[in-house]
Amino acid sequence: MKSFRKLWPYAKPYSSSIFFHVLFNALAILFALASIGLVVPVLQIIFENTPEVQGDPTWIGDRVKHYFYRSIQEKISETSKGDALFLVVVWVIVAFFLKNTFRYLAMYVIAPLRNGITRDLRNAMHRKVLELPLGYFSERKKGDIISRMTNDLKEIEWAALMTIELIFREPIMILASLGVLIYMNAKLTIFVLIMLPVVSFIITRVGRSLKKSSRSAQEYMGDLMARIDETVGGLRILKAFNAEKHKQQTFEVANDRYFGMMNRVLRRSDLASPLSETLGASIMAIVIWFGGQIVINSESFGPEQFIAYILFFYQIIPPAKALSKASFHIQRADAASTRILSLLNAENAIVDPDKPVEVPVFSRAIQFNNVRFSYGENIVLNDLNLQIDSGKTVALVGLSGSGKTSIANLIPRFYDVDSGSVSIDGIDIRAISLQDLRKQMGIVGQEAILFNDTIHNNIALGKPTADRAEVIEAARVAHAHDFIMELPEGYDTNIGDLGMRLSGGQRQRLSIARAILKNPAILILDEATSALDTESERLVQDALEALMKNRTSLVIAHRLSTIRNADRIIVLDRGNIVEQGTHEDLLAKEGTYYRLWSLQA
Repeated sequence: MKSFRKLWPYAKPYSSSIFFHVLFNALAILFALASIGLVVPVLQIIFENTPEVQGDPTWIGDRVKHYFYRSIQEKISETSKGDALFLVVVWVIVAFFLKNTFRYLAMYVIAPLRNGITRDLRNAMHRKVLELPLGYFSERKKGDIISRMTNDLKEIEWAALMTIELIFREPIMILASLGVLIYMNAKLTIFVLIMLPVVSFIITRVGRSLKKSSRSAQEYMGDLMARIDETVGGLRILKAFNAEKHKQQTFEVANDRYFGMMNRVLRRSDLASPLSETLGASIMAIVIWFGGQIVINSESFGPEQFIAYILFFYQIIPPAKALSKASFHIQRADAASTRILSLLNAENAIVDPDKPVEVPVFSRAIQFNNVRFSYGENIVLNDLNLQIDSGKTVALVGLSGSGKTSIANLIPRFYDVDSGSVSIDGIDIRAISLQDLRKQMGIVGQEAILFNDTIHNNIALGKPTADRAEVIEAARVAHAHDFIMELPEGYDTNIGDLGMRLSGGQRQRLSIARAILKNPAILILDEATSALDTESERLVQDALEALMKNRTSLVIAHRLSTIRNADRIIVLDRGNIVEQGTHEDLLAKEGTYYRLWSLQA
């Protein structure tokens, strides 16, 4: 339960809910016991064995008991036993009504805690996902992250309530019932207490085995979610390569593995109720046998008291079963908590400096100084030195894996260098706050990342305060306004998940409009036209030229014809600069760039 216990600080804001939950549960328990206690006078009236009330007791329990018996005797003497029986039955109904009313109130006030803990945890996990560097997600499956924020949190929600019941309600019910049992017959109750540790030991042993299986089941569910995400995202390719059957087979293997593990989990979890009930019934049978001997051989402990004792003892069994069930759920929640904490406690190497340097708008140069960078053991950039002057367009070309995208990712600190430094206007970017750094940049990638929202909100992503006129102007510059106005709701049209209701060229022009509206000092274009057809490429290229005007631009190009007007072209090979110059200069050298150009000519 160590991992689950670490999440309890999230319950602190809802401490008032816990207080009232405990209060109402205590009142519910009081009236539950009172409703059972009222059975004794009912039986005594029926058996015509109502005791005479004598003296003036000092203990509060005896005072209450004598008050009820005196009221019954007065009712019998004034009317009849039938009327007295009716009065006691009314008291029983009132006691049961109050018991259930307070039980409902206890559940009513605890609802904000149950939902609040999961809401706050989900917010914290989503915040952590946004904070973590890109490198964290390249090593993990997206579906597994989603599973932690959904399925694992559902386990926490159930366990949160059950833990409160485990700590407060059920122990109070058991202790209060035991107190009444001791008052009724201490000898019989001591006999019962001797057997309870045996029951607790058996349930604990089963619960421990459940935790391990639950953790494996949750990991398997994360794998399933990842596979579903891959299938939905890759349907076009799967159909094109007739790979549906193969994908279905691999999914069924993973699903069968989850099926088998969940069978083990559910069988052990479902064992809680019958196991505890069987143990409770066994103890009940022993109590009846042992208590029956006492009734036979004692005049002070009559049959009606023994029946009431059995009823009070039975009040221990439901909370004992609930404790058993809660223990199983908490073991599952502990496994879920481990997975949640592994995300919340994940180390984020890319953080703001303690005392960030305030920087004005970029005005001089971006510099790479002896930069070494790698993905794990794979060295991508090796002692790279590069300067990108303000207002210039610098293009990066080279074969796949030469380090082009890595250079682009280092400027906004999506990753940190292994050694050396990247600086803006002479200031190491690690000394600048991430928000100030990225505020100066706009990025248009090969894949236009759009969100399930309106066109207006997608364009205004980098400037949420922009009004409609600013959004329209950005769309006009990006050659997107005309097709937007042809949509059913214009700028208020929802474009669907990832903008899939639009064509590739339309999505790319919206991403360019988004960059235009942000008006960044530094523009990074990562193969922004490589996935487009000729017509779309012409429109997007016109939009890009409007965006790059009077701006510092770093362009990663697949089609060399799109960067022939760049101020400087950097040719990369295995993380090293092998050539640089203008388009004409590099062609004249007849080196690497010349060969790449000849292949595309």
